[in-house]
Amino acid sequence: MHETAILFLEFGAVVLGLGILGALALRVGISPIPLYLIAGLAFGTGGILPLATSEEFISVGAELGVILLLLTLGLEYNADELVTSLKGNARAGVVDVVLNALPGAAFALLLGWGPVAALAMAGVTYATSSGITAKVLSDLGWIGNRETPVVLSLLVFEDLTMAIYLPVLTAVLAGLSLVGGAITVAIALATVSVVLVVALRFGRLIQAFVASPNSEVLLLKVVGLALLVAGIAQQLQVSAAVGAFLVGIALSGKLAEDAQALLAPLRDLFAAVFFVFFGLQTDPAKIGPVAGLAALLAVVSMITKLLSGAYAARRAGIARAGWARAGIALIPRGEFNIVIAGLAVASGAHPDLGPVAAAYVLILAAFGPLAARLVQPFITAIAKRA
Repeated sequence: MHETAILFLEFGAVVLGLGILGALALRVGISPIPLYLIAGLAFGTGGILPLATSEEFISVGAELGVILLLLTLGLEYNADELVTSLKGNARAGVVDVVLNALPGAAFALLLGWGPVAALAMAGVTYATSSGITAKVLSDLGWIGNRETPVVLSLLVFEDLTMAIYLPVLTAVLAGLSLVGGAITVAIALATVSVVLVVALRFGRLIQAFVASPNSEVLLLKVVGLALLVAGIAQQLQVSAAVGAFLVGIALSGKLAEDAQALLAPLRDLFAAVFFVFFGLQTDPAKIGPVAGLAALLAVVSMITKLLSGAYAARRAGIARAGWARAGIALIPRGEFNIVIAGLAVASGAHPDLGPVAAAYVLILAAFGPLAARLVQPFITAIAKRA
């Protein structure tokens, strides 16, 4: 009983603290993710007040947070949109991969971390935070701009790339042999392909099964199906998060909108817990020595994302002001980057990888939305002159 009381006290204090930090972030006008990470650093090993009993409970909540984040992201799209986006923006997507994965891989290799850490760092520097970018587009009124579909198509391409990349990374981190790794990747790709085909051809049947006029029943069905598929995906060596993402893709239209509205509070709660848990796993004393390296990598990543966005917007025939907006919208890092770093840290890829990734995400999650707000007047002036 005493241990349960401590669990409630610790977890309640963490959630209440996150609420206060979220309110502070709203007041300042930045993403709350950096503050959540800092809270995790404060309560983790080497922090100001390490948690005594609730860390294991928070770790389960963190897993749920990843699943719900990717589920709601998948609800933003449908299978037809994914296929169309993949065909129309494949070249810009490949440029995005090359420009933004190479800095992370080169960084790890130059520091002598080895090829496994290089593969993980390539993913850390590649993926844009879909959640933060979507919020930036909404907050600044950029949703209706001509470059916004280009930005969203790149995010979709990144999500599909992650569906292939995460199984490869998982196999490498697990130290599987060449044959074992190839089998794992083949199973992962087959699983993703099967789910996409099911979503394309049998999406209506899935929606008929999930649909309900009662919000409670709808919530239970959607979350239950996502967790079930996520568990199956994990058993097949595919990321549970990717499995949840594909469930979201299978749902579309009014059903997806209703599900998003119901899932939003639940997603926000457990997503915040996820970012805290990553901070819990990182010793703040280790961030100081690598902060300069993380800042340098962040600056390089800002430049490469600006180039990616400008290239994609230019190919779409958008004016120069739109090039800048597209690039800036792609700067933030968050969910996937922390997921990748978490996998690498758990497998022992390199002791400095976690601190570097934490500092890197802190910088870009905070600076991305801030940069968008700061340069908005200049972009507007450029557009008026044009």
